[in-house]
Amino acid sequence: MVLLAAALPVPARAADNGTITVYNWGQYISDGTDGSLDVLAEFTKRTGIKVNYLTYDSNESLYTKLKTGGSTYDLIIPSDYMIGKLISEDMLEPLDFQNIPNYRNIDQSFRNTAYDPDNTYSVPYTWGTTGLIYNTKYVDKVTSWKALWDKRYAGKILMFDNCRDAFGIAELIQGYSLNTESTDEFRSVSYLLMQQKPLVQSYVMDQIFDKMERGEAWLAPYYAGDYLTMAKENPDLAYCFPEEGYNLFIDAMCIPKGCSNKAGAEAFINFMCDPEISGKNLDYLGYSTPITAAKQYMDPEMANSPVAYPDAQTLQRGSSYNNLSTAASQQMDSLWLSVKTSGSDTRRYLITSCAVIALLLLGAVVLRFRQKRRKARRCRKWHDKT
Repeated sequence: MVLLAAALPVPARAADNGTITVYNWGQYISDGTDGSLDVLAEFTKRTGIKVNYLTYDSNESLYTKLKTGGSTYDLIIPSDYMIGKLISEDMLEPLDFQNIPNYRNIDQSFRNTAYDPDNTYSVPYTWGTTGLIYNTKYVDKVTSWKALWDKRYAGKILMFDNCRDAFGIAELIQGYSLNTESTDEFRSVSYLLMQQKPLVQSYVMDQIFDKMERGEAWLAPYYAGDYLTMAKENPDLAYCFPEEGYNLFIDAMCIPKGCSNKAGAEAFINFMCDPEISGKNLDYLGYSTPITAAKQYMDPEMANSPVAYPDAQTLQRGSSYNNLSTAASQQMDSLWLSVKTSGSDTRRYLITSCAVIALLLLGAVVLRFRQKRRKARRCRKWHDKT
């Protein structure tokens, strides 16, 4: 594999010998395995900037980490609606695009987005869809999200372990907007998710890979790029764009407030916008590139995949998440907690009741034994006197 030999622009070299901390989704960058490009090693080789690379498993866990503080990150890669939230709370640094000349490679269709209309705080990293993955050995052809509520697959169903995606699926089933803030609709959605819970093997994020690849679970909602990775390990897996619609998302590179090496982070963004780097990175990941020129560096099968790059008719069924109001987000979080803990009180009551009954029975046995011993002593004492 011959890498691009051209020198990087001067801005990327300006941060030589520094270190940046990149906080990204798990399994979301090409790491050199299976003959792929080791993106981080190549970045360090070209710029001299070392990378401290850390991962998270959901937008919500990223937000919590940033909000609570205690850690410093130079670059993060959240999804569209979370970027909108971070912007609204003044948690991101404006980018200096003089340090990101490769931004010119980003397709126009991925600029001036609803979450960052002036292209001030973010640069697209990937885009993709959320669909339904299923094992064709055990599951009939799937066309609807309702398959996740099919009792025939009880105990073999996985569900998202984050509220926005889980609520989104139930919202689509009930015909609601992915961006509803209606209290009544939220409650209806949470009730539907509670009905599903007895069928769910577990709520997962990155754990989905092992479970679906090994056939431990048969149905799971997840991201198209990760499906393509799983399908390499288990060719029995298939991907469905549900008829009710699905989430169409963009993940983008941002610099959080409090970063320690902004220039280094901008050098990293610039590096990732190189068509060759983007192409080789996403050829490995299976996610979709926002840089058309990157496709020439990809395997033709991946570049033309109908899962990674669905046709226009399929794309029309996709909808993006928007940043919800604080009140709506808090209500969703609260209801999601209720879903996750539903049934816990009943189980706790049953366990406690059984424990109390056992103690009472044990007490009764002990009491009866003691009474027998006292009676035996009285009889022995009376016998001795006679």
